[in-house]
Amino acid sequence: MKWYITKRLLMLIPVLLGTSIIAFSLMHLAPGDPARTMAGEHASQKVINTIREKYGLDKPLYIQYGIWLNCALHGDMGRSIVSNEYVTKEILNRFPNTFELAFFSLILAIVIGVAAGIISASKQYSILDYTFMGVALFGVSMPVFWLGIMLMMIFGVYLRWLPISGRISMLISYHKITGFYILDSIITGNFAALISALRYLILPSIALATIPMATIARVSRSSMLEVLRQDFIRTERAKGLSERLVIYKHAVRNAMIPVVTVIGLNFGLLLAGAILTETVFAWPGIGRYVVNGVYMRDYPVVVGCVIFFAFIFVIVNLITDIIYIYIDPRIHYK
Repeated sequence: MKWYITKRLLMLIPVLLGTSIIAFSLMHLAPGDPARTMAGEHASQKVINTIREKYGLDKPLYIQYGIWLNCALHGDMGRSIVSNEYVTKEILNRFPNTFELAFFSLILAIVIGVAAGIISASKQYSILDYTFMGVALFGVSMPVFWLGIMLMMIFGVYLRWLPISGRISMLISYHKITGFYILDSIITGNFAALISALRYLILPSIALATIPMATIARVSRSSMLEVLRQDFIRTERAKGLSERLVIYKHAVRNAMIPVVTVIGLNFGLLLAGAILTETVFAWPGIGRYVVNGVYMRDYPVVVGCVIFFAFIFVIVNLITDIIYIYIDPRIHYK
């Protein structure tokens, strides 16, 4: 197991190196001039040349990449061209917001998706089965940004039940410890901040959880149906065990490996792919940060965020592989 984990972590090196080369090249080959963007539309050519020289944009691409890589190996992803803030610091400051959104979205998707899949499989071809799978198909097909806007219009504008943008009410005092709003509110006993943070979390979590929820439900149903046709399930039924005991004690655990795979992939995607949701709800996370970086041609921000996303995705996949061992003891990594 230790060697397997070490090998997977060593594989991070070529993955991150290749990701950085692709991201760096694409940002520099894209149309537009970051120096002109920084200087402004009516800036003189002299000002633009000064900015280009200051940030090394006048050097060949391979030299720019070499300078950036040398700094990145020392933990410095560079400074934002627009704000002049350290990219690493900005990513770490925004990561708690993205993690909280992705985590609560995943919990919502797992609870509803797995339950719907199990019920659909145990009640195959029933009204519940058709209903749950129809809703799942609708959820997979629904654009996240459209659902987010609809939720904002219904629950934020018309009913005025929930806030439509931001992370916490500006009227609430909040003491930052870890950067995780909910955790910090619990640690400090600030229940007003906790309630406010949860209220701001509801709508974006629902919007972001819709597609993973539908995917998990469909995979759970397929995996459960396959397990329920196995010989050992027929044996358990022949012993006279109740259907509830057969399903929840014997079938569910054996059906979980494909579901865990989907959950792990979706968690990585949620951490790295909450861009639309964060943009629609003005959520101060990494997704919105990288979108602003793309708009402004802020290549240190974009490259830094892409590498961070790649790192998170590989780590989540590694944790998923380790969880397999605890679900199915027959699995070994040598």
